[in-house]
Amino acid sequence: MAEYDYDLFVIGAGSGGVRASRMAAAHGARVGICEESRVGGTCVIRGCIPKKLLVYASHFAHDFEDAAEYGWSVGRTDHAWTKLIANKDREIDRLNGIYIHLLNNAGVELLEGRGVLEDAHTVRVGDRTVTAETILIGVGGWPTLPDIPGIEHAITSNEALHLEELPRRMVVVGGGYIAVEFAGIFNGLGVDVIELYRGEQILRGFDDDVRAALAQEIRKTGIDLRVECDIAEIVKKGHHLELVLKDDTVIETDAVLYATGRAPNTKGLGLDTVGVEMNAKGAVVVDEYSRSSVPNIYAVGDVTDRVNLTPVAIKEGAAFADTVFGNTPTKPDHSGIPSAVFSQPSVATVGYTEAEARAEYGEVDIYKSSFKPLKHTLTGRDERTMMKMIVEPKSDRVIGCHMVGADAAEIIQGVAIAMKVGATKAQFDSTVGIHPSAAEEFVTMREKFVEPDGD
Repeated sequence: MAEYDYDLFVIGAGSGGVRASRMAAAHGARVGICEESRVGGTCVIRGCIPKKLLVYASHFAHDFEDAAEYGWSVGRTDHAWTKLIANKDREIDRLNGIYIHLLNNAGVELLEGRGVLEDAHTVRVGDRTVTAETILIGVGGWPTLPDIPGIEHAITSNEALHLEELPRRMVVVGGGYIAVEFAGIFNGLGVDVIELYRGEQILRGFDDDVRAALAQEIRKTGIDLRVECDIAEIVKKGHHLELVLKDDTVIETDAVLYATGRAPNTKGLGLDTVGVEMNAKGAVVVDEYSRSSVPNIYAVGDVTDRVNLTPVAIKEGAAFADTVFGNTPTKPDHSGIPSAVFSQPSVATVGYTEAEARAEYGEVDIYKSSFKPLKHTLTGRDERTMMKMIVEPKSDRVIGCHMVGADAAEIIQGVAIAMKVGATKAQFDSTVGIHPSAAEEFVTMREKFVEPDGD
């Protein structure tokens, strides 16, 4: 049998790659991993964690306003962007150190540099070349930018986390979760925000009631949301930018942030050289066990463009390690995955949208609720929470739950457990609610929603 430097070599030390390498090492494998940036991947370094910290920061402006109606006298407030970014960077450095420590403790050798495949068993990392019996690709994704004149003046979510100063005005381009999250962050920190989306409604792929509810609510916060708008050209004018839309409208702004998509980070990895099949987006095509078209090369996480969420990458990495090194063939389960959007207000969802449910099951029962949160009965803030439940009537099983409102992620996480084990509407109804809470609405919705008669 050929002798290799490692039993497993992982290209990319993000969430999936780190979990896979640690678990493979625990199974007794000799493991190496390389990373061209800091350890932790998109989530830890330039995604979920730093973004959520900025979301927290942006909430305080409304909290200060609301405090007055609860008897608090809040004096003059101001915000130091540079201090926030410095504190955020310190926390990311701490997490990076923890991840490196975890790899070291697991006996995984970390090589710094971008890994490039030279053949199916050989990886070049900088000036070093290593060999491995099995190779795992976990390089994640990267923001994409459209090919329009002046696009060099735009930033992405990567740069938004490291701006030297807050712009006075910003245009956020996109309608997905990254776009609505950053629009909320900068709006909350006092920036005049316009959000442009070329489609008819934000959050494509989410339930239509969720999309409509969030659009309504974020407009209330002061974000100028404009749909069916697209930029044709970006023109630099002294210290500001002029955005020329396709309908010839001109918007003057200080910064433009594009959040219009991400692509697998596979360019220049040598995957095509060794015959790894990739789709039109550049994602590695894998089977149910995360195996590519080359038998000894696997891939997990966003680079496969299956379900691009950090916990999913971790599950896929664990399943890979158990399959290849733990003698326990395991398929990652991509069903019933809950997700959240940390917009303002937040969104969380699990299961089918109404459109998906009707396409799959035909007739379904819909339960909806919209209400002013108890907190705002004193503040007077015009914010509403929306909840929606979708039930398959023959089995009475709850197959979809959606929420727009404060703490949506915390609430839907528990609902997702119930749905994972097949809870029925009757079982939801028999559960005693926690009062007063928004969460209790999911166990007190009794009236089926009936669509009003239209013309």
